Amino acid sequence: MILQMIDNKEIKILAIESSCDETAAAVVVNGRDVRSNVISSQIALHTLYGGVVPEIASRKHIEKINQVIEQALSDASVTLDDIDAIGVTYGPGLVGALLVGVAEAKAISYARNIPLVGVHHIEGHISANYIENKELEPPFLCLVVSGGHTHLVKVLDYGKYEILGRTRDDAAGEAFDKVARAIGLGYPGGPKIEKVSHEGNPHAMEFPRAKIDDGPYDFSFSGLKSAVLNYINGCKMKGIEVVQADVAASFQKAVTDVLVGNAMKAIDEFKMDKFAIAGGVASNGTLREAMREACEKKGVAFYHPSPIFCTDNAAMIGAAAYYDYIAGKRDGLDLNAVPNLKLGER
Repeated sequence: MILQMIDNKEIKILAIESSCDETAAAVVVNGRDVRSNVISSQIALHTLYGGVVPEIASRKHIEKINQVIEQALSDASVTLDDIDAIGVTYGPGLVGALLVGVAEAKAISYARNIPLVGVHHIEGHISANYIENKELEPPFLCLVVSGGHTHLVKVLDYGKYEILGRTRDDAAGEAFDKVARAIGLGYPGGPKIEKVSHEGNPHAMEFPRAKIDDGPYDFSFSGLKSAVLNYINGCKMKGIEVVQADVAASFQKAVTDVLVGNAMKAIDEFKMDKFAIAGGVASNGTLREAMREACEKKGVAFYHPSPIFCTDNAAMIGAAAYYDYIAGKRDGLDLNAVPNLKLGER
């Protein structure tokens, strides 16, 4: 019955994302056709504090949520009467920020009697690859790298995942932010390190690449971050100038080597012929190029979203919500924010 419904009409999803510091709404049709994608970013505000302040993020979401939804509907030339379901991020993320999006989605669902679908934030990032790569279908491997997550995931089917590896400590994006702060670049660290790295020597310092014996696909970036901090402190104590670009480039190279190494190892073991990256750090040009080259050598198809779909956005949530919706998933008005939600949990 659900499949018949898909054949006969367009399924329009209104998607809402508010898990961290972007308030976003989008209208997505049949999972891959983005009719609108509105993002209100708080980066400039949080830059003043050197990172995301949860309380400020929540307050800004409350200010902006209605505006971005109205704009998304307007840009897509639809009204709530045209919407088949509402998809909303309910975890993981900052609990106060998540609650704003979840409360908004539940209110619209209740008032207009529209089905509600709660979406896992990481599942959204993975699904961002479906938007521009119409031919991409499971199974494939996906590396999700962002400020809060570093996951190597086997995508078995739409909505079905096997986590092969994850970070044991800092996420890759978190390490970028901390190192950027240490070398005087400020927040947000990812884009700033990438920019200054172009002027540096990636082999100036050989920072450590962590390997974990009992988790071949797991990651660890706290040791790398500490090595960078120790190097900087050592230079200061000896009166040696810290070359910002060299430190940035060498750090970025170390992160990239670990991410690419684990990904290629998984491709070999699981005999996968499709590999995708997702998440905020996936917009890093150096990482993209290294992954593309490594996949090319193995004859593996490489997929990645455009930068606008790498950072937190609602279009990716709409893509994920569509596949959950046609699989029959519905949530009630008891849907709640789950800040530490694990991938695959409901």
